[in-house]
Amino acid sequence: MGAIPLPPKKTIEEHIQDQAEFHQEKLQPVLEEAKAGKRTVLFVDAAHFVQASFLCCVWCAVRMFVRAASGRRRYNVLGAFNPITRQLIRVTNDTRVSADTMIELLGKIAQQVTGPTTLVLDNARYQRCAAVEAEATRLGITLLFLLSYSPNLNLIERLWKFTKKEALRGKHHADFATFRGAIDQCLDGINTVHKEDIASLITLKFQTFDKASFLAA
Repeated sequence: MGAIPLPPKKTIEEHIQDQAEFHQEKLQPVLEEAKAGKRTVLFVDAAHFVQASFLCCVWCAVRMFVRAASGRRRYNVLGAFNPITRQLIRVTNDTRVSADTMIELLGKIAQQVTGPTTLVLDNARYQRCAAVEAEATRLGITLLFLLSYSPNLNLIERLWKFTKKEALRGKHHADFATFRGAIDQCLDGINTVHKEDIASLITLKFQTFDKASFLAA
């Protein structure tokens, strides 16, 4: 017998309303302080890049074979992105992202950022746990947890999408070191080589939804 699906905790209307209220009452006030130079706001999330061949559209007259990487090694990037300065603070590994990884990122943030600091992040277990919250409190960092199912309010998601497009799509990386190097090179260049692209892509305008858009999804 198959699993019985659980009913949603909120209706579409309730989710839309809650997200709008969160944006207006919690997210927008700290962003206004950030724009005024009174607070640093960082959007936090992890990306798990899997070594593989990422295809795009190719037109050719003959059959074409594309090499693919063997195995499924992952390059994990836990990042904190500042939408005002467009700076990225990150911790990377090729194992897994855990509470220890998040605590390491908090330490890096504390070293590089001064003054009131707010991290906007989702409810992943490695982020919303007692150890991480205690370390954030010790360092004087405020954690602002997003509502469930609200990736549209986390600006760093756009950076991960850009990185996949720039460094991976339509490319084959023969080994893991080359694969990892392509991602690092892209992320290192977000405020130099890719400065104009990032400026137009990551703004403080958030995608919002209404009932019609949810039903069409």
